[in-house]
Parts: sequence; structure tokens; C-alpha cells
Amino acid sequence: MSTTHLKDLNISRLPRNTKETGWLEVTPRANGGHWKLPFLYVTGSTISPILLVMAAVHGDEYEGVEAIPRIFHKLTPKHLNGTLLMVPICNVPAYGTATRNSTIDGKNLARVFPGNAHGTITEQIAYFLTEKLLKPADFLIDLHSGGIAASIPTLIGYIHSDDERGKRALAGAKAFGASVIWGHPLPVPPGRSLTIATDLGIPALYTEAPGGGFARLEDVKCFTTGVLNVMKHLNMTRGNPKLQPVKHHLLGDGNLDDVITTPVAGYFRTEVDLLEDVNVGQQLGTICNVFGDVLVKIITEQAGVVIMQRRIHRVHPGDSLIQITQRLE
Repeated sequence: MSTTHLKDLNISRLPRNTKETGWLEVTPRANGGHWKLPFLYVTGSTISPILLVMAAVHGDEYEGVEAIPRIFHKLTPKHLNGTLLMVPICNVPAYGTATRNSTIDGKNLARVFPGNAHGTITEQIAYFLTEKLLKPADFLIDLHSGGIAASIPTLIGYIHSDDERGKRALAGAKAFGASVIWGHPLPVPPGRSLTIATDLGIPALYTEAPGGGFARLEDVKCFTTGVLNVMKHLNMTRGNPKLQPVKHHLLGDGNLDDVITTPVAGYFRTEVDLLEDVNVGQQLGTICNVFGDVLVKIITEQAGVVIMQRRIHRVHPGDSLIQITQRLE
């Protein structure tokens, strides 16, 4: 596939019964050339349904980067109904520096959707993804993980609502096949891809995984199978989803910007495990100085389930430590 320019990309005009890879030009670079996004697509004989799969919205999350090519190589156009669109690296500037946010403008791609055509590089990427790929889509899967700084259990997340969009999202989450499902009631915090998808009436899912600056093979396999499961669920391919028992169905706002934080600098040591049930007043961990003296005991004011905790021991005031969510069933 030749390089596709922003003005040229039209999902409805993609050739049918085709399987291609290429590059999407977003905006010029200061040193010449363009910022480009890798693009893989597979089309069947019909346009719909259109499934969009994105990954590396944060530049230090690798599971989706590895899973998307695996998905691509498993598919044959003649056995596909609809259109599969995949972008394995959305935040190309941050991916190049192995950082969560872009080092060019310091912005978090997962907080600036729907973007700005005339904004910074991160805002322009969000605008491109929104206008050219998300708006035409019928279903979204955004592949995330904890990255370098946070540890999160492998899970599938969805927007929890009673309308038709919410019902379709829940059905897709169950079809994905992860053992942990995390629902998020409306309203969705601003700036996320799921926020824009929800506003557009598009059912949306996202993943999490332990991360750590590398991709565990079991998570890559989970994401690969999960996307293929959703495709079966959407009748894009034949067969039944390969499911595993749901061990934890959780419910919470999912806002990882609103968590238990540290009031002091020091060395953080957790005393709880992911998916552990905790009670009000329970000690979750400590922050010590370099001599091992306890500066602060981290106490939870909320009962629930540990869904995220900080992986990096060194902390500065205000750094995120732990998030607690609730059980749905």
C-alpha cells in the first residue's frame, strides 16, 4: 500500500477483499518529512461492520504493538465480513522515547481526544484518529496496559450503561474473553478515545495489563485472542469466541488520574496485591526515607478491590500510588 495522506484516507473507499499495510501521514516534522502512523487493514466484501483497534496511545505500552500484527496475519479477506482497521502505534513521538507522554509537547494522547487539527503534535494525532478512523467505526477496541509506572491486572474495560450502546459494549467485553471485566458508569472522563466513541454512540472497549515496560507473552496472546473473539461476536469472522471464566466483574470510574497519592517524597512499598479486597482503615503500604524510617503510612478511606498500584518505588509528592474500585458481582 502506498503512503496514505490525511486528505486521501476515506474508509468507505478502501478496496474490498484486501489486506494491506502502510503509513498514514499526519503532519509535517520540523526536520522534514512527516509524522506517520503505521496502518494495517483487512477488508471483506462488505464495508460494515467497521472495527477499529488502536494501541500504544501511551508510548510505553507494548502488548497491543505486538498483538496487532499477529491479528493481521491470522486473517484472510475472503473469510471476513466488514472492515478491520488497526493502528499499532498511535503515539509515535512517545513510542520513540519509551515514555507515556510525548516529549515534544508533554501531552498525554489519552487525555486530548477529539484533538485539534491546528494544535500540538499530540492534539493533531488525536484529531486524525478521531476524524479519519474513529468516526467511521462501528466498534472500538483501545489496547492499553500499565506501562512502566503502574501495575494493573490483565482486563477488558467497557462503558457501563443501560442504553443500547452500553449493552453492546458489555456483550463485547464478555466476548473478549478476559478473566477480569471492569465497567465504568457514565459520564466518562474527558479526553479519552472511549469518551469520543461514547459521544458518537459507538460501543467501546479497552484493555489493561501489568505492563512494566515489556509485553508478557500471555498478555499478547490474550489481546490477540480477545480481538479475534470480538470479531466473531460481531459476525466479522466465523466461529464462537474462545472464552474463559470471569473471575472478577468490577465497577468504578476507571479514572487513573484520581487515585491515592503520596503526600511526601521517598520510597514506596506496597503491602497489598492486585485484586485484593481491602477495608476502610487498612494500611496499603508505607513511604520511607533513604534510611528506612517510615515517613507516611498509606491508609485507605475506601473499601473495595485493588485495581492499580505503582510499580516504581521512588515517589515525589502527588505521585499516584494505588486505586481502589468496587465489585459488580
